[in-house]
Amino acid sequence: MTIDPGPSTVDAPWPVALLSNKIKGWIDRLGSVWVEGEITQWGLSGGNVYGKLKDLDVDATVGFTVWSSVKAKLPDDLKQGDRVIALVKPNYWVKGGTLTMQVFEMRHVGLGDLLERLERLRQKLRAEGLFDPARRKPLPFLPGCVGLITGKDSDAEKDVLRNAQLRWPAVAFRVVHTAVQGDRASGEVTAALKLLDADPEVDVIIVARGGGDFQNLLVFSDETLVRTAAACVTPIVSAIGHEADRPLLDEVASLRASTPTDAAKRVVPDVAEELSRVQQARSRILSRVTSFVVTEIDRLEQLRSRPVLASSSWLVDSRAEELGRYIGRSTELIDLMIERSLTRVGELRSQLRALSPQRTLDRGYAIAQMPGGAVLRSEREAPVGTPLLLTLADGTVTTTVTPPPTTPAKAR
Repeated sequence: MTIDPGPSTVDAPWPVALLSNKIKGWIDRLGSVWVEGEITQWGLSGGNVYGKLKDLDVDATVGFTVWSSVKAKLPDDLKQGDRVIALVKPNYWVKGGTLTMQVFEMRHVGLGDLLERLERLRQKLRAEGLFDPARRKPLPFLPGCVGLITGKDSDAEKDVLRNAQLRWPAVAFRVVHTAVQGDRASGEVTAALKLLDADPEVDVIIVARGGGDFQNLLVFSDETLVRTAAACVTPIVSAIGHEADRPLLDEVASLRASTPTDAAKRVVPDVAEELSRVQQARSRILSRVTSFVVTEIDRLEQLRSRPVLASSSWLVDSRAEELGRYIGRSTELIDLMIERSLTRVGELRSQLRALSPQRTLDRGYAIAQMPGGAVLRSEREAPVGTPLLLTLADGTVTTTVTPPPTTPAKAR
């Protein structure tokens, strides 16, 4: 039998165990109840399910536990985002001071309201072309200044700054702290995007959050925020870090990073790697140039070792001998041609002399010419007394035509 210690006072405070037992007693008196809500978290561990159930209209969430013995009786397709009704019994764990709902039954009601609205918005933005890969902007190779939107003093901020500065110590950041969950988050992230996008020194913007459950990540699917991100001229890297939920910001970002650490590695190059690449490139260039120079030196040595370059007079001597052969051959050909020509001239001279009037004169004939120079061809052209010029073989003489002598008559 437990003795009631009476009311708690400053002089007679209750022990923690007493308070915990009273809370457990009050909660146990509630018994089992049917509730309706949307599954916003669903995780398996050791065969049991640990999740959260959110009210459909107001911002109210409770955690629940489904033991493995009960899970075997539930539908196999239950998952995050489903709208369900569940028979639960509040269970207060005295040792840990936590309250959870033990699930005895759970049934589908329909597609979760949040997922349904999210899917309708996804289809709408896709139809407008906001998810077109062609809209994504290339990231700068080495950003001069990186804009970072994240929660203040968050692990995501520390991961991005630490990993980026380890890779490139000179990298500069402009950090804008915003709420990353809750009612204010979407407006603050949207305003931060506009602020950094308007800054000409910012070359790329990282939106970082270290994951979270489905409900907390809904802020990064806000329509105004997504449209603002799509309209930015500065490349955006989404580092929300939750693969399963895929917030809409991931769809319009130039790059989706799996974690804030991954975002830092994708945005900022590693100075050691880049210096190594430069050194490798310099080594390859030096090797190629050295190989080229050595090859050309070998070629020059080969050329210099040839006779034409080894002796400066070789070319002249070889050409002199060749020229002498040509001159000798030319002389022979010219002499032969002259000999043949002389023979031919002698033959033509003989032929010409055979046909020449001089040969006729040499045989005793003469050419008679009239006083005017015309050649006498008939005796009728030269009457008696006509002077004539006779051309003989070795000169000329003049004569006059006389009557022919009279022939005496023969005796009968």
